[in-house]
Amino acid sequence: MENVSMELLLLEGLPLPAQSALTAFVLLLVLYLFILVSNLGLVMLICSERSLQTPMFLLFCNMSLNDVFGASTVIPRLLQDLLVPQDSRHISYGLCAFQAFCAHFHASAVHTILMAMAFDRYVAIVNPLRYSLIMTGRTVLSLSLAAWGVCFLMVLILVLLSVRLSRCRNLISNPFCDNASLFKLSCESVLVNNVYGLFYTVVLLGSSLGSVTITYVRIAVVCLSRRSGSLNRRALQTCASHLASYLLLHVSGSIIIILHRFPDLSVHRKMASILFHVVPPALNAIIYGLQIREVRDRILLLCIRRKSALKPK
Repeated sequence: MENVSMELLLLEGLPLPAQSALTAFVLLLVLYLFILVSNLGLVMLICSERSLQTPMFLLFCNMSLNDVFGASTVIPRLLQDLLVPQDSRHISYGLCAFQAFCAHFHASAVHTILMAMAFDRYVAIVNPLRYSLIMTGRTVLSLSLAAWGVCFLMVLILVLLSVRLSRCRNLISNPFCDNASLFKLSCESVLVNNVYGLFYTVVLLGSSLGSVTITYVRIAVVCLSRRSGSLNRRALQTCASHLASYLLLHVSGSIIIILHRFPDLSVHRKMASILFHVVPPALNAIIYGLQIREVRDRILLLCIRRKSALKPK
């Protein structure tokens, strides 16, 4: 089958009535601005305050930057499409492939970054006396580069396997481009894509679930064996935010997988895929910004300083 001559693809998008499109546009825009301001604000705060430049917070900067990246991959395009008729939502094939790469890169990096953060919590609680020797600046940099680098390579192969296929269709049955949308444009066999996609999923989710589960089982064993109230409180305080982000990731991802089993709920699946790139990035900033005492105190201090500066002298 020869390639479709027209390089423009049609995005199916969300079948929203005209009166709802404006409401959806405003809501998405507000959420996007909140994601940008909150996550970038936390990164700037951590970078500017030396007392916050600890391995835990520096690793969290990776999460905030990835959340901004993921939201920026999807939301601006959605905002643009909400302003045009459904039959005019075109995107070039090259831009579609790039968006698919970015969307999967964001989703994969969430797992690897949370794995790096879990390792940090493991060392801090299980081996606190050697924490400063193990979690050096070089270690934090190595964990960060590994978290991004592994995802980049795996997702690049995933998307290139789809790009190599010829195309006989030009409809993207999704609000934005992803890898499945790319290989569904082809009439060729996608066996290789499915095999690698399964390998990619098993490796990513298996290593993520396995490492985080083992980490928190070991933390729980240490807390129970030492029977220290102060240790248990510190473990709960430092791990609660990480676990909340991890559970949020899996719940939002599982909803999409479940909805794939029900073709009649395709609209709900599309909404869930959008919310995956919107809700976790917004809530992660709240979880870490308001539940971690050091960050909360710094934000409160900055607000007090700003209020004092605005008072007439």
